Amino acid sequence: MSKIALTGIKPTGIPHIGNFLGAIQPALELSKTCEARYFIADYHALNSTKDPEAIRTMTVEIAAAWLACGLDPERTLFYRQSAIPETFELLTILLAFTPKGLMNRAHAYKAMLQNNNEAGRDPDDGVNMGLFTYPVLMAADILLFDTDLVPVGNDQFQHVEMAVDIAQSFNHTYQTDVIKLPQALAHETSKTVVGLDGRKMSKSYGNIIPLFAGEKQLRKLIMKIVTNSQGVEEPKDPDTCSVFSLYKCFANETQIADIRERYLAGGMGWGHAKQELFERMNEVLTPYRKRYEELMENQDYIHQVLKEGAEKARPLAAAKINMLRDIIGMN
Repeated sequence: MSKIALTGIKPTGIPHIGNFLGAIQPALELSKTCEARYFIADYHALNSTKDPEAIRTMTVEIAAAWLACGLDPERTLFYRQSAIPETFELLTILLAFTPKGLMNRAHAYKAMLQNNNEAGRDPDDGVNMGLFTYPVLMAADILLFDTDLVPVGNDQFQHVEMAVDIAQSFNHTYQTDVIKLPQALAHETSKTVVGLDGRKMSKSYGNIIPLFAGEKQLRKLIMKIVTNSQGVEEPKDPDTCSVFSLYKCFANETQIADIRERYLAGGMGWGHAKQELFERMNEVLTPYRKRYEELMENQDYIHQVLKEGAEKARPLAAAKINMLRDIIGMN
């Protein structure tokens, strides 16, 4: 029996290259060998976004992005978190097994406390209970579907560990193993995708390349990548170069070896290197861009995919909740 992989996709606008290489591609690869259950985490977005139209738009955009990149709704359970009410019943159950001290240790909450402290504000300024209990809702997302593997970025590792802690608390209380203990799965790529300024690609740094940027915008952004002041003829170190670092993510071994040789030999300027990167990236990304544009012109299809995904997910969720209700004495 294949393992169950589950990941939540927060709707925060159109993904960038870092999201594509660090999250989308590895998750889609995982779906070839696992029973994959991937969902749009729209209730998680509510903690930071109170604009209903923005949430609707971003939900469609992120669903279209994953479908454009190759998510197959026939092979992968793909749904909106908000369409599975059992998630929120499980959240209520799990809250009774979650020590407040555990939530106090959550990285996001601790970071807000520190920022407020440094700014001389009340420690809990701007902290709503949705943000404070975010790890418990994430635990409910995971534990509801008997998840084995949770592909996450390094910043989410702690939340999966918290889900395990909460599950163990429940299982210990009732002397059962009915809640499966998940395992976080990291991808090395998520650490290494560099942005325009050499730091990790992130919207917070403003150093991103949007995944579906048109050809002109893509080339313009690539030409902005920060390089050193070495002249055309000078040999260059590929291993300290952001252009080469990105090129490796889109090229095959022969192409990588060839451009590495040209770096070390000298005679290739930064403009040439960036043009090579643009041509390689544009070749890889053009089919995804075209598919994304087609999907955004046919949003009824996107809504239908998510609706059908929820219809498949709900019986699984209902069976799990019914089992848990028996255990806790609610049936």
